[in-house]
Amino acid sequence: MTIRYPNGKSYIPKQPVTSSSKSHQYANRGMTLEEDLNYTNTYYLSQGIAVIHKKPTPLQIVKVDYPKRSAAVIKEAYFKQASTTDYNGVYRGRYIDFEAKETKNKQSFPLNNFHAHQIDHMKHVKAQNGICFVIVRFSLYDEVYLLDCSHLFHYWDQQLKGGRKSIPKSFIEQTGMLIKIGLHPRIDYIGIVDKIYFNETKN
Repeated sequence: MTIRYPNGKSYIPKQPVTSSSKSHQYANRGMTLEEDLNYTNTYYLSQGIAVIHKKPTPLQIVKVDYPKRSAAVIKEAYFKQASTTDYNGVYRGRYIDFEAKETKNKQSFPLNNFHAHQIDHMKHVKAQNGICFVIVRFSLYDEVYLLDCSHLFHYWDQQLKGGRKSIPKSFIEQTGMLIKIGLHPRIDYIGIVDKIYFNETKN
């Protein structure tokens, strides 16, 4: 099936992970950040901790084949509209909304990973006292950080004024919080949410 962006450019899905890429920490086992977060959210849901899901991306179907009367095969589709952020839900009675991104850069996180409509969306969430942040993985180091969206806004707004077009890794290390990588859950970001947004720490 061919899926295209609104501008007509073809969407190319990520290639399957090979066995050679599974030599990182035992917890990740070659999983992408999205897969790890989906496993984590499933764990949170099963344990009654939080209800957080990945937002589906609406598609406009333009070509369908009917090899059988009882079956339809989608051959071509377009992303119907620009998406906002990756994940949203509710935790401890508060709305939670975040974006998840990966980079292979060693020393910085490029701002071109984000789009203006995503920043605008997160600013609206923040204005309504929602919990809003970004989860960033530096894939070469297998490090995952949670960074409150206000810090992203600062660098984004400075970029529009001619400032740097990336967030230094050193800044993310100092200002964000490193998320523990494990098995159950894989990426325990709720523990970090408790610290930042509820001023609580686990015993």
